[in-house]
Amino acid sequence: MDPNRILVVEDNPKNLKLVRDVLTYSGYVVIEATTGEDGVRLAHESSPDLILMDLQLPGIDGAEALRQIRAAEETQVPVVAVTAFAMNDDRERAFASGFDGYVEKPISVRALPQQVRDFLRLRGAG
Repeated sequence: MDPNRILVVEDNPKNLKLVRDVLTYSGYVVIEATTGEDGVRLAHESSPDLILMDLQLPGIDGAEALRQIRAAEETQVPVVAVTAFAMNDDRERAFASGFDGYVEKPISVRALPQQVRDFLRLRGAG
């Protein structure tokens, strides 16, 4: 069975490295984007099984990138918001924008692999 492909859209190099390292160690293939525009492009080109999307990105933000990803019928993949905002209304706003899940920063190295497995089950890919 091929490993699941996770697209990580994150503009902070340290956060991107942390997520990449944890997911790679857990057996996932990680595809990286540092802008919303690149995230949209790679979502279409690489057919990921899951997208982890930072909400605050240079260029278009995570919510707009999600809207563009969802506009393409061939890209119906779970997209999870990743943000340092930890207020309840931020979580609700992410779900209202159409995100399938929510992960708070700082990222928990211990919790992330299980969170990803849980999100992959949304698609039936995990």
